[in-house]
Amino acid sequence: MDELRVGLSYNDVLLIPRRSRVESRRSVDTSTRLTKSIKLGIPLIPANMDTVTESRMAIAIAREGGIGIIHRFMSVEGEVSEVQRVKRSGAYIIENPYSIGKDATVEEARELSEKNGVSGLLVVDKSNKLLGILSDRDMRFSRNDGEKVSKVMTPRQKLVVGRPGISMDDALDLLDKHRLEKLPLVDRNGIVAGLITSKDIYRRLKSEKSAVDKKGRLLVGASIGTKGDYVERAQALADAEADIIVLDVAHGHAESVIDAIKSVKKKLPDMPLVAGNIATPEAVEDLASAGADCLKIGIGPGTACITRRVTGAGMPQFTAVADCAEAARRMGISTIADGGIKESGDITKALAAGADAVMMGSIFAGTDESPGYFIRRDNMKYKAYRGMASLGANISRKRIDKSVVDPQEVFDIVPEGVESSVPYRGSVKEIVYQLIGGVRSGMSYCGASSLDELRKNARFIRLTNSAASESYEKLAER
Repeated sequence: MDELRVGLSYNDVLLIPRRSRVESRRSVDTSTRLTKSIKLGIPLIPANMDTVTESRMAIAIAREGGIGIIHRFMSVEGEVSEVQRVKRSGAYIIENPYSIGKDATVEEARELSEKNGVSGLLVVDKSNKLLGILSDRDMRFSRNDGEKVSKVMTPRQKLVVGRPGISMDDALDLLDKHRLEKLPLVDRNGIVAGLITSKDIYRRLKSEKSAVDKKGRLLVGASIGTKGDYVERAQALADAEADIIVLDVAHGHAESVIDAIKSVKKKLPDMPLVAGNIATPEAVEDLASAGADCLKIGIGPGTACITRRVTGAGMPQFTAVADCAEAARRMGISTIADGGIKESGDITKALAAGADAVMMGSIFAGTDESPGYFIRRDNMKYKAYRGMASLGANISRKRIDKSVVDPQEVFDIVPEGVESSVPYRGSVKEIVYQLIGGVRSGMSYCGASSLDELRKNARFIRLTNSAASESYEKLAER
């Protein structure tokens, strides 16, 4: 007991200002490597929680340069669909556009469009030959839901089409010249080879900061667990072209997690794999040796997590990040600091301590793009937020595999998370602007123009209680 270490949180330390040659925070580079094959423009990741990240959140954060991880608390088909929505949303060319047969009804077409969040469908025959386009306007003005698609679509002979391999400039010329919303791509035999939309191409031109794959599609990750069909789920997500898979459990330094990492890597050796959550260098060594490419650090620091109170186990987050990041660099892998972030200054501290990226739940849960529902209380707007070890989340997880949950199973649950609400914060774009602005300023105080320089230049000072009060008492009063 005489050798007990002191564990520190973000509020226990400050970065010491250093001599700086950074003239403007705008010149600071916040790009980072999530894995050897995945580069992000900003080191921000919304948490893979069911009140934080589904496709809408993943699209929004990827457009800002980060990456979203779709949560796993849904069916395999549901998670695959979320990944596909992200991949289709920002692509310059949609390689497998949604289509329908000419003998389908308008009602069937409308249901297909609404299910997949698209504004129109290509009409094809059994060999995938283009017959026409059914637009949202065609469906909207049809007064007979039972009418066949062939009666209301714009036929092939009236369409302007492009060839596979068309350049962005040529596609833009065709879209502008003919005032088109959609440009189908067909080969010499009339077979559909893809689709370009004016909305996607203009968004691509405006958003150079977006985090995209080699085909220009937005980056997206997806989560799996360690039980049941997790390997099959991982394969399905890989088939849907997820860019990274997160093997996510509350206690990552476990035999079941090590075995799961090996199983997934054996099945998908080229798929980047994040594993966690962990809090010690020993866990880093074991999970990295098993094949993990990146590790998620954090046992109990999140606002919706009560693991430390319920179990008595955990590690103060600043110490956990510093310890694990150092071990991870020796092992040649990256880390994500997960939880405990309240302000942009905490992000700077986590990155300076060695993390390659930061994952946040409550901050992003309050945005327009999170799947949580709105609550109005005392003329204030809130959004629902819950920890993934909460009672409700545990019950939802059980319902994925069962239509009815045994009451005894509910009684046996010992929650390690809470269900609450967070203040409404606006759009992801607005939040990212504020957070990254704070990080850039923090980096400039440390004389760092990049995250590598930040880690090299960072010097921390530990705060006394009165020093902490000097720094944070105004925060506590808000």
